[in-house]
Amino acid sequence: MAGETPTVSVALCTHDGAEFVAAQLASIVAQTLPPSEIILSDDASVDSTVRIVEEAITLANATRAIPLRLVVLHNPVALGVAKNFEQAIAACSGDLVALSDQDDLWQPDRLALIVGIFAERPELDLLHSDAVLIDAVGIPLDSSLFESLEISEATRADVHGGRSFDVLMRRNIATGATMVFRRSLFDRAVPFADGWVHDEWLAIVAAAFGGLDLTESRLIRYRQHGSNQIGVEQLGIVGRIGRMLEPGRTRNERLLLRATSLEARLRDRMEELPPERHAAAVAKLEHERVRSGLSVHRVLRVTAVVRELRTGRYSRFGRGSADAVRDLLQPLGRPR
Repeated sequence: MAGETPTVSVALCTHDGAEFVAAQLASIVAQTLPPSEIILSDDASVDSTVRIVEEAITLANATRAIPLRLVVLHNPVALGVAKNFEQAIAACSGDLVALSDQDDLWQPDRLALIVGIFAERPELDLLHSDAVLIDAVGIPLDSSLFESLEISEATRADVHGGRSFDVLMRRNIATGATMVFRRSLFDRAVPFADGWVHDEWLAIVAAAFGGLDLTESRLIRYRQHGSNQIGVEQLGIVGRIGRMLEPGRTRNERLLLRATSLEARLRDRMEELPPERHAAAVAKLEHERVRSGLSVHRVLRVTAVVRELRTGRYSRFGRGSADAVRDLLQPLGRPR
């Protein structure tokens, strides 16, 4: 109801997270605006992760006037990151859902600030933020999350200006560990589409229907260490060239799968979104079909790549000429 503070569920997904989960949980429990519940979905951990969480919540509730509800979901066989988050979110009952990895740290006022934004903006479905990058022992690194992802001022302005769908059709810039979204978004996004990571899918669905924004505030400390299931990768010029020359068949097929599943989902809900959004998904699908169908022989790719450059789809749906060069140079395996 209007005027009421939205309730917040935390979807915490873990897999052998005993090393860091206690610190993450402490930062959640210490929020100036606490969540109403934590849904822990544990993906077949063989360490003490679940016990650590249960003991920490029991200890915290001993001094809380309103106990923090904990629900534990055990996966005897690992579901993988995306399906584990899908399961956790499905069990959430709050008005808002905050995603949580097992190894980060939240700023104390994170939820209070984000809930305030949602309260002021009823049209908003999903908000993600910048983050302080830290190493395994918690020391800040040289750049923030947005800086590492090279999210420019122009890109941020596009998102703030309601053009987030165009931005995300080029590349994902929304990191799940920084996301909070309305529970109603999940009902629109489920089941998560083939080929998509959970955060990418939630972001593109929110953007398609016009309800995604970002905040430049650094509201979490995003830990980078050797065991990250998903982290931030920073590449210098040598790394960029090396990536350009990596075999590309599997990557192109994955991009085609993603474009196919996105177009199908938007087609199913065309009456709910601006028609140009579905038209863009169709164009993106055709672009990825061309890329996935490129010849194993580099010289035979030139015509198709040049044609795609002329349509403008390399720039509209990717990194422009850099992707075109990649498509010309990368090895694609044996001829089909």
